Amino acid sequence: MAVEENYLDLPLEEVMGDRFGRYSKYIIQDRALPDARDGLKPVQRRILYAMHEERNTHDKPFRKSAKTVGTVIGNYHPHGDSSVYEAMVRLSQRWKLRNVLVEMHGNNGSVDGDPPAAMRYTEARLSALADEMIRDIEKETVDYIPNFDDTIEEPVVLPAKIPNLLVNGSTGISAGYATEIPPHNLAEVIDAIIKKIDKPTTTMDELLTIIKGPDFPTGGTLQGYEGLKKAYETGKGRVVVRGKATIEPLKANREQILIDEIPYEVNKATLVKRIDELRMDRKVEGIAEVRDETDRTGLRIVVELKKDADSLGVLHYLYKNTDLQITYHFNMVAIKDKTPQLLSLTDMIEAYIAHQKDVVVRQTHYDLQKANRRAHVVEGLIKAVSVLDELIQTIRASEDKKDAKNRIIAQFGFTEEQAEAIVTLQLYRLTNTDITALEKEAEELEQAIARYQEILSNENKLLSVIKKDLRSMKKKYATDRWTRIEEKVEELQINVEVTVASEDVIVSVTDNGYVKRTSTRSYGASKDEDLTMKEDDYLLRLMEVNTTDYLLIFTSNGRFVPFPVHQLPDIKWKELGQHFSNLVSLEDDETIVEVIPIREFHQDHYLVFFTQNGMVKKSKLDLYQSQRYTRPLIALNLKEDDQLVNVHVTDGHTDVFVVSNKGYGLWFHESEVSPIGQRATGVKAMQLKQDEHIINGVVFDEQANPSQLFVATQRGACKRMTLNRFEKSSRAKKGQALLRELKKHPHYIVGFDQMNDHDRFILKTNEGTEREISPMDLPNSDRHSNGSFVIDTDIDGYITSIWKKAALNKPFTEDHSNVEE
Repeated sequence: MAVEENYLDLPLEEVMGDRFGRYSKYIIQDRALPDARDGLKPVQRRILYAMHEERNTHDKPFRKSAKTVGTVIGNYHPHGDSSVYEAMVRLSQRWKLRNVLVEMHGNNGSVDGDPPAAMRYTEARLSALADEMIRDIEKETVDYIPNFDDTIEEPVVLPAKIPNLLVNGSTGISAGYATEIPPHNLAEVIDAIIKKIDKPTTTMDELLTIIKGPDFPTGGTLQGYEGLKKAYETGKGRVVVRGKATIEPLKANREQILIDEIPYEVNKATLVKRIDELRMDRKVEGIAEVRDETDRTGLRIVVELKKDADSLGVLHYLYKNTDLQITYHFNMVAIKDKTPQLLSLTDMIEAYIAHQKDVVVRQTHYDLQKANRRAHVVEGLIKAVSVLDELIQTIRASEDKKDAKNRIIAQFGFTEEQAEAIVTLQLYRLTNTDITALEKEAEELEQAIARYQEILSNENKLLSVIKKDLRSMKKKYATDRWTRIEEKVEELQINVEVTVASEDVIVSVTDNGYVKRTSTRSYGASKDEDLTMKEDDYLLRLMEVNTTDYLLIFTSNGRFVPFPVHQLPDIKWKELGQHFSNLVSLEDDETIVEVIPIREFHQDHYLVFFTQNGMVKKSKLDLYQSQRYTRPLIALNLKEDDQLVNVHVTDGHTDVFVVSNKGYGLWFHESEVSPIGQRATGVKAMQLKQDEHIINGVVFDEQANPSQLFVATQRGACKRMTLNRFEKSSRAKKGQALLRELKKHPHYIVGFDQMNDHDRFILKTNEGTEREISPMDLPNSDRHSNGSFVIDTDIDGYITSIWKKAALNKPFTEDHSNVEE
């Protein structure tokens, strides 16, 4: 006979939604999130309850962990043994819990992330604190539900005489929810709860004077009061946690960094490995050796430094680039009223107080009923003593226990409970059961009943019971705070010297944009040989700098890059450099205009910019300090048809000279240009006519007069002249002519620069001819001369560009000069 099969035809979306919904509800309520009342997840609660039921308590010998795990799985938690054992181990780890709930013999893991020994090797028992979590559970203080197979019952929540949620915190991930509650100091939490009981309107600021912040079992320092306050007010927030590190002196000008506390939940072995990797990869300079000297006396990591290393700089680098400093994110989610909720500090304290009120009320009800029953029995025994002889005769005349009970109930008016107590009274008790002892017990029971009734009828009395119990817990289990709290988050300043090996190098930049750094050794061995360049390229700048310096690289589009020297490609002198566009993303028509080596970004120094359309701009040098160098930043705001011509570093006391293609030069003082912001456009430097543009702008030390100028025209003429041939004027004027005006074949300036006695210039024509000249070979001309012809335009063509032959420059240093060799 065929079996009839029934199938439901349901859409996949509906089935998936329904099944995932059920799964989510399960893991949220019954696995991953703690209860706001006792701060325990179900598996943790079941472990503690199973150990309590098995009398595996702190005052009894240790018992094999495997036995406890088996009990938990068999009775309460039908899941894998590894998940139960891992939860049990975590409850015993002193670097995870501020106050452990399980004591364990054997290997229970380590702060290095080592796994614990198998459960067949370890032994465990409840800690004294865990006993307080379960105390009075037998007094019907909490509700019970059937276990998974309905054979026995388990508690929904523990009485939790200790505010475990705040004391030990919790961490977990469920569906749509995650929780991250840090551990706190027991004494502070109890004081805050008592304060809240005494004054329900206690503000967050008042609570924060009692609970200073988290108290991690690994110690460390917590920074950021504002983040802490926000976290306690909203349930979400972040603070900075760093390990405890001290700098200690060694012999021969050496020091070491000693780390004896690390941030919460940081793996020590991984941290030590990361620090050692930074040393081996030379990401940080100055570390000689990293050792983990942790032993049974405590955690100890030693970072030994090289001679004269910047110890504070290295420490700051470790804070910033390793887990020696972390950001801890509060996310205080717990199950409250059977629902996951984001709780503030006040919410948590109120949930605990409400739970304790419920527990104490139920506990008092239980004690009251027990006392009432005993008082009733004692009353019967007192009455029995007064008629003892008659009672004995009645009992002796009875057939059995039941008959005896019925007879004394009928004859003397005892109740069922009193009669049961009388007939079960042992004979030896008759010798001691005198009326005085019974009356004393009756009086004590009467006082106890009155006390219980008062607790149940008077909330203040109820709260005083809770407070008394909490104070006794504080006296018994409180310890000093381990984590230090600092109000401000320290801003970490890391000098480039810490991360880069200080080394003098040679940097070359060509007109076509090829850059490289070369060791002084490679340069010294090959400097007599020409630099390897492509055809039609020439050396724009040659600088002796340090790997800790920066290059301010300015482009024709008015942008700049503060490029660290140590990030330049290290290439031999004989080899071609790397194109700058491979290091930084440039636009298609963007070229390098100027490169300025900078050792320090002084606040009292300036950058002066000149543009093709006659604008000048002055900005403070320190505005151009930036950690970003992968993309150019705006140096000045250019109009569409404008381009940057030149830029100089000044000390604020220089003279400025600008020259146009039409043969006009204007001399004015730098003070005519006020300092403005980084992205500003600037002001007019020179009044220009139509088709007139700026060829170049230079700056002179105001005391260095007479300064020498070099000019080249398209017709092959060059002239040398001194600055004192001009009159000093003011900004935005037309300027003075520095060429004689010709109606036929006029001269136009194609190149202009300042010069000294040793400078040499290269002239290039439209025919591709290059000619090197020394301006000192030319006569010192006046303003109205067109100079000396050095190129025959009929043979070699017209001059199109000139450049100064690059000499070895050093970076801009504190003596306010770019020293040339």
